[in-house]
Amino acid sequence: MTTRSVLAIAASVVLASVGVAQQSAWAQAPKAATPRARQPIVMPTDKLKWTDLDPAGAPGVKVADLWGDHAKGAFGAFLKLPAGFAAPLHTHTHDMKVVIVSGTYIQAPEGKPEFRLGPGSYLMQPGGNYRHTTSCDKAADCVFFVESSGPFDLKVVEAGKPSGKD
Repeated sequence: MTTRSVLAIAASVVLASVGVAQQSAWAQAPKAATPRARQPIVMPTDKLKWTDLDPAGAPGVKVADLWGDHAKGAFGAFLKLPAGFAAPLHTHTHDMKVVIVSGTYIQAPEGKPEFRLGPGSYLMQPGGNYRHTTSCDKAADCVFFVESSGPFDLKVVEAGKPSGKD
């Protein structure tokens, strides 16, 4: 046998021993706890708890929290705007992911043309300084799902106030 053959056999034996030792250590390691089986959360339409979002500032607008609390932190909820509802120029603190369920949702970013979204449409509405108006077409109420990492707010922009853009 040549020196090269002896070294190759020795290296193979060492690597095999390391592999066996590693498998043995893995076998002896404590098993991760089996996660408890989670149960589905079911909320039929007739069981949703609709409440007034802000009777003074947004009359007729309703919210039904699905998870979280829209007034306190991260949440997922349905919002309902009455047909013909219109909110003035405003911003929100947090990004919102919106899926239109029914009606025609209308949004107009400041200085840009409005866009109209029907059922099945998606909008990622940025938080911060994204100034826009929101309304619902007069033909029917607008229902949409909204999800956010922070509480819902609506900060009305004062007329003539600069946007704060540099």
